[in-house]
Amino acid sequence: MASSMRAFATAASPGQVAAGRFFTSRCLSTASRTALVRPITKPAPILRLSNSGRVAFRRHYADEAPKPKPGRLRKTFKWIWRATYLSVGGLLAVTGYIIYLDRNPEQQFEADPSKKTLVVLGTGWGSVAMLKKLDTENYNVVVVSPRNYFLFTPLLPSCTTGTIEHRSIMEPVRAILRHKKAAVKYYEAEVSSIDPDRKVIKVVDNSEIKGAISETEIPYDMLVVGVGAENATFGIPGVREHSCFLKEIGDAQHIRKKIMDCVETAAFKGQSEEEIKRLMHMVVVGGGPTGVEFAGELQDFFEEDIKKLVPDISPAFKVTLIEALPNVLPSFSKQLIEYTEKTLREEKIDIKTKTMVKKVTDSTVEAEISRPDGSKESLVIPYGLLVWATGNAVRPLIKDLISKIPAQKNSKRGLAVNEYLVVQGTRDIWAVGDCAVAGYAPTAQVASQEGNFLARLFNNMAKTESHEARIQELSSNMNLKPGDSAQAAQEIELLEKQLKRIKDVKPFRYSHQGSLAYIGSEKAVADVSWWNGNLATGGSMTYLFWRSAYLSMCFSIYAARNRVLVILDWLKSKAFGRDLSRE
Repeated sequence: MASSMRAFATAASPGQVAAGRFFTSRCLSTASRTALVRPITKPAPILRLSNSGRVAFRRHYADEAPKPKPGRLRKTFKWIWRATYLSVGGLLAVTGYIIYLDRNPEQQFEADPSKKTLVVLGTGWGSVAMLKKLDTENYNVVVVSPRNYFLFTPLLPSCTTGTIEHRSIMEPVRAILRHKKAAVKYYEAEVSSIDPDRKVIKVVDNSEIKGAISETEIPYDMLVVGVGAENATFGIPGVREHSCFLKEIGDAQHIRKKIMDCVETAAFKGQSEEEIKRLMHMVVVGGGPTGVEFAGELQDFFEEDIKKLVPDISPAFKVTLIEALPNVLPSFSKQLIEYTEKTLREEKIDIKTKTMVKKVTDSTVEAEISRPDGSKESLVIPYGLLVWATGNAVRPLIKDLISKIPAQKNSKRGLAVNEYLVVQGTRDIWAVGDCAVAGYAPTAQVASQEGNFLARLFNNMAKTESHEARIQELSSNMNLKPGDSAQAAQEIELLEKQLKRIKDVKPFRYSHQGSLAYIGSEKAVADVSWWNGNLATGGSMTYLFWRSAYLSMCFSIYAARNRVLVILDWLKSKAFGRDLSRE
């Protein structure tokens, strides 16, 4: 204490010293009196001299308990929380970057007119998949289609009930083409005919507003036909006149209006019970993924929304699914077929398999059921809405082209192609998607893989021509300049090795990645490829996988807008319900 006081006296003024002595003596006397009453259990304060000359106290507690270490569970949640906000932050950053690229595309350059003209017909799965991967700087690319957008058809059934707005699943084709290195010409027109001899196509402007020129011809060096197929009626009377199809955006909008027409007409004052039952009976023909998904979406629409707002007619609502085959979803595994049919029946959807539609009128469906004993039974099904979701038919344009190619005379279902998707009987026409007969099912997955294959094929063809031209140039100039001969020979050898690899293009082989289908009540089924086999699963968790898979695979990499819109539509319909307005 004496040494402390000496240090204090040295650093402080006379007045401060006096005050310090008085304060210290008071502290010591107080501490002495306290010590007489009870023993000191804690160390006394330590006097320290601050820079300002004042006395500061700091107390140490020897018996203070150490802080407990966090447990494993707490650490786990802490790291999960960190990973979550880092993932969300990364996702927002990537989304922002994609939006920036979408809004600020790079400057395109005009293609060389001396290069070959590649004309692509259609903006469906096959054509758009090819355009996304194609190096457009190698060709003068021209796209012709009456539809100036790409439609993500797997989510089309959701548009019929308002779960998703129709514009959310439409990606403008010009937005896709704007991100290519070389500019691509697009014409919104209908192709009326293809002349393989003259190598020209005739296009017609079928829009409501026409200019001075509404019909013209476009020459081509290479032609890719991806116009798809139209709805098949199998020659059944009344199908085309009284059914609703589900293939385009206009079809979904038409179905949406008809659903609400049936509801509001059934709720009209004085309507008979029999008429209400007919109007509220929705019949779906086709047990494939489209028919099953629409039936599930429709059942959800009534159970979650219409039943609450129009309770008087809800007991009469009924969905019937008609399929000519022995079961629905024939491309799925047996256990998923059984699970789907069981789930649909639990949702009170009537499934009629082995049932062939024979005739359709404006209010009834006449069908024939094949019984297990081989007998057949006719039945008449009254309906308010009939949706035809089965079968494809060849478009008139494809029929006309088939008639002009002698090698195609025996082809009935579309353009027969070889293993490189070249139309049989031609050298400069390729076909993809539903209009091509390649030995695979007419699905979006097949068309997309065919488009990717053609993009690689055309890119390799362009590289081959470039390398061959360079080799010819080097060979013609060799030995003219002795100093450059060795270097030219090395470059020729390198180009020939690259040519060998480029020309070794394997034929197209379809690789099935699996099948997904929504079956209603927030359940889905998935039959996907897993290692060397298939993984078959169904239920609520599969439903989440179905949504995430569709969200990840739909649209191009720059279509952040569409993905955001689809997510917002799902959240909106879940939080506020589906919109019951007619339009």
